[in-house]
Amino acid sequence: MIKLLIPTDFSTNALNAISYALQLFKNQQCAIFLMHAFYDEIHEAEIPLSEKVKTEVKEMIENRSVEQLEHSLALIKKNFSNPNHSFRIICENNKLIDEADRIVNDHNIDLLVMGTKGKTNNRKLTFGSNTLKVLKYVKCPVLAVPENYKYSEPKRFLFPTNFLVPYKLRELKLLGLITNEHDAFINLFNVSTAENFSSRELKNQDFIKNGIDSKKINTTRIKSRNVLEAIFNAIEKDKADVLVMVNTKHSFLEDILFKSNIDELSLNVKVPFLALQNMNRN
Repeated sequence: MIKLLIPTDFSTNALNAISYALQLFKNQQCAIFLMHAFYDEIHEAEIPLSEKVKTEVKEMIENRSVEQLEHSLALIKKNFSNPNHSFRIICENNKLIDEADRIVNDHNIDLLVMGTKGKTNNRKLTFGSNTLKVLKYVKCPVLAVPENYKYSEPKRFLFPTNFLVPYKLRELKLLGLITNEHDAFINLFNVSTAENFSSRELKNQDFIKNGIDSKKINTTRIKSRNVLEAIFNAIEKDKADVLVMVNTKHSFLEDILFKSNIDELSLNVKVPFLALQNMNRN
């Protein structure tokens, strides 16, 4: 059984991410945790609040949030009725990243799915502030679905990698489950200034291929010093339906997430983005 965590702020983008996830995993047995964390809503007031008022505000926001979660779940069951899927709603007075981490750890979540933006984020950028925090720090794979992206069965996955580290088998198996379910093709895409693969790169390449266990997988290598530009060009050339990257030390994604060029990524990635986290998990 696949365990999915889907945070929601009840925005159109969040509902779109839910729709994408339910269709992507429609043939899989899934336990789905629909979560809303409302700590920031309580503390967003610009004037100090007394403890009594804070308590009243908390109760009001919590009651409203539970109602919205129940309404969202009713719509899901109406529009995506599926005996393969079971649901649980979670509403907590906590910060999004902290609550997501708690649920991931307590319930051994396989994948967190969320929209790339919430209600208040910059309309020019693909990734909002909460999404970036989750991509950087949550301890499980994250699938970020762009605003207004309409589901179509994914057939082409672009997986940029430098082959410098062996990835975690659990996450590679998750990618294999998704791609094999949809009979999809995976392009292991390498950007380098070197002509040939080193023995270390070849060993890690074999490990990745064996871990994903797909018959539709190949490796492409191009010479370039501009990794982001090469990735954007490959997305267009391959007509990729999903971009896959790994957030680990010495990876392409680490360089992007923790440097200023995240804005460039945010302006150009218009397809769902699967970030594997490469962390030790059972």
